[in-house]
Amino acid sequence: MASTQLYHDISSTGNQKTWTFSAWIKKSNLGSNAYLYSQGSSGSNYIGIYFGTNDEFKVYNEVSSSQTLYFVTNRKFRDASAWYHIVVKCDTTQSTEGDRFKIYINGVQETSFSTSAYPSQNSNTNMNTTRQRIGVYHPDGSSPNGYMNGVMSHIHLTDGYAYDASTFGSTDSTTGEWKINTSPSITYGNTGYFILKDGNSVTDQSGQGNNFA
Repeated sequence: MASTQLYHDISSTGNQKTWTFSAWIKKSNLGSNAYLYSQGSSGSNYIGIYFGTNDEFKVYNEVSSSQTLYFVTNRKFRDASAWYHIVVKCDTTQSTEGDRFKIYINGVQETSFSTSAYPSQNSNTNMNTTRQRIGVYHPDGSSPNGYMNGVMSHIHLTDGYAYDASTFGSTDSTTGEWKINTSPSITYGNTGYFILKDGNSVTDQSGQGNNFA
């Protein structure tokens, strides 16, 4: 995507406590920030889902300049030829801390983090609040940077529903590879969407009509 981004302006605030983000990506910019997703009203009120400068995977949420959710994997992702399936699952209504936030990569839940700050129970994130952006860090009022240089496919966002990675893929019984589920059975909610299903189409395939530009 280099210096381009996809975006959609939502008409009403969605569920900020419970959501799922899923995408298949192949990254080619190593050693620099590469944002899969960002959303927020400013640089002090935003959420970012991205690869960091050390090729670690990170999810960060900030509210009124205060960090409310932050995860950084110990694992590095430096294979520019590989497809990675990323699933970020959030449900802050859960009473158990470890159930409030989960990251899956190629169907496996990440459990080794250099930073792991779980959200408080019933706390809000900046998901589903303002313009939704794919492939860049660019909360409203800030300068764009951290462009994702690579390929992205089958991007899902569910508003109000938390799904495991097994909803979006499965392990091939012969090869052992993690394979895509091209038509998962999920509920998207008002601000949810399914884009880049076929080629480069940004027309929402979820039935919600949340098309991107």
